[in-house]
Amino acid sequence: MEEYTSYSEKAVSMIMEYTPKLLLAVVVLLVGLWVIKRITGMIGKTLQRSNISRDVQPFLRTMVDVILKVLLVFSVAGMVGIETTSFVAVLAAAGFAIGMALQGSLSNFAAGVMILVFKPYKVDDIIKVEDEMGHVTEIQIFNTIIATFDNKTVIIPNSTAISGIITNLSTREYIRVDLNVHIPYAQDFPKVKDALEQALRNTPKVLANPHPFVGIETFDSHNVVLSVRPYCNADDYWDVYYAANQNIKAALAENGIQVAYSEGIELGKIGN
Repeated sequence: MEEYTSYSEKAVSMIMEYTPKLLLAVVVLLVGLWVIKRITGMIGKTLQRSNISRDVQPFLRTMVDVILKVLLVFSVAGMVGIETTSFVAVLAAAGFAIGMALQGSLSNFAAGVMILVFKPYKVDDIIKVEDEMGHVTEIQIFNTIIATFDNKTVIIPNSTAISGIITNLSTREYIRVDLNVHIPYAQDFPKVKDALEQALRNTPKVLANPHPFVGIETFDSHNVVLSVRPYCNADDYWDVYYAANQNIKAALAENGIQVAYSEGIELGKIGN
């Protein structure tokens, strides 16, 4: 009975000693998280008004957020009475275990640093990574966010982007649109070429310089394959792609030019 009383007294003593500390620590933690949120928000707005590259802004904002939260955790642990040296040792052991479990995330982080340093692409560039193409909207510490031309948000891990083939369509002044037209061998090529060039001249956003190219690409078993190569600005790629095809079809119909079907034997009229 005396032993039970002793334990009860110790428990009450510990509760009386640590309850105020715990309550204060909880209050400090909640207030600290709110303050950190406000600070990172202000830092984000300051970075937007500064001359710092938009590529680096999300990275810096996230890093500041993580550092402040780590310092807050250390402060709260000290208030509760946990020795920081022991706490650091525990965190180091936990960090090692977490690091082993999150090797993919760490590689994404390292890849994010490489992207910001070597700049294979930057915010607002049009890139293609693993069959996904669109505008880069944000480079985060783990992922790259792109907005595709069909208005989808695609999240690409930085390690995937940096280790694969990246096609950056914004590094050049203009890009080429690759189209093909199939005509029968009996068709007059100069006539077809004139019609196609006129169709490209009538297509909005096709650049006059470099001059669009029309030529014979190869001789297939039943038809001649023509290369039609207009040039445009990167942002206008899909507009030119579809408009050029539409104008080519109309030009072939207007000039009475026949095209070869996939079978290579039948010839058909072209509708408007």
